[in-house]
Amino acid sequence: MHINVLDQFHNGDSPIHRLDPRVKLLGALAFILTAALTPDGAWLAFVALAVLWLALVLMADVPPGLLLRRGLVALPFAAAAVTVLFTLPGQALLTVHVPVFGWQLTISDAGVVRFVTIMLKSGVSVLMATLLAATTTFPDLLRAMRGIGIPKVLVGTIGFMYRYIFVLVDEVQTMLRARDARSAAGPAGQRAGGTVFWRARIVGGMVGSLFVRSLARSERVYQAMASRGYAGELRWLDKPKVKSMDIVWLAVMVLVLLMIQLWARLVA
Repeated sequence: MHINVLDQFHNGDSPIHRLDPRVKLLGALAFILTAALTPDGAWLAFVALAVLWLALVLMADVPPGLLLRRGLVALPFAAAAVTVLFTLPGQALLTVHVPVFGWQLTISDAGVVRFVTIMLKSGVSVLMATLLAATTTFPDLLRAMRGIGIPKVLVGTIGFMYRYIFVLVDEVQTMLRARDARSAAGPAGQRAGGTVFWRARIVGGMVGSLFVRSLARSERVYQAMASRGYAGELRWLDKPKVKSMDIVWLAVMVLVLLMIQLWARLVA
């Protein structure tokens, strides 16, 4: 895996890129909160949220297909809500028999509406998060979190979690190169190896070695940071102020989201 795959920032000079990171973070949180509070079955409200997201993507000059591909990673997690199809009471639409366990599962109309609503909420929320990550560097996101009052312990934990992903990837790549250098090749380039249990034992040993190597390297990284003045919080030399246009943009964003929410509850 190329280590740059983990960096989701898409370099650009669009109006969205130039917004203050705190404004972008608050706008994204407001969008996600609006999606979470949208009632079940308010389909037009979800269409309005999708249109708003697409408008922001076009303003940011980020390829929509890129964000859609990144957003698919959350699809399996959202699909875990499939149980609501069979647990909510309502008019029966389909009955599924499971002869192995002797189950009779009934899909209700209320369950279908709830399941589709959960998928839409998850989808638009993840897409907004991917847009935020594509238009804001990670250090700016950390600065924005501190700027809106998130505790420094939580911000520090998020920052280290992100940075140590790269440390783990680097250690994995080093171990894989060492394994390939020590592996003999059979006929036609076929790799040597034993049974499935033998391979499982080897993989288990590599995982244990990865843990020990990563722990030792993390200690060296922390000592290097402490020697350079790290005291539990990242510090920035400049403290930019929020511009008036950024406040106007956030106010318009919140107003549009409030209108969508009211529309979802009163009309849609």
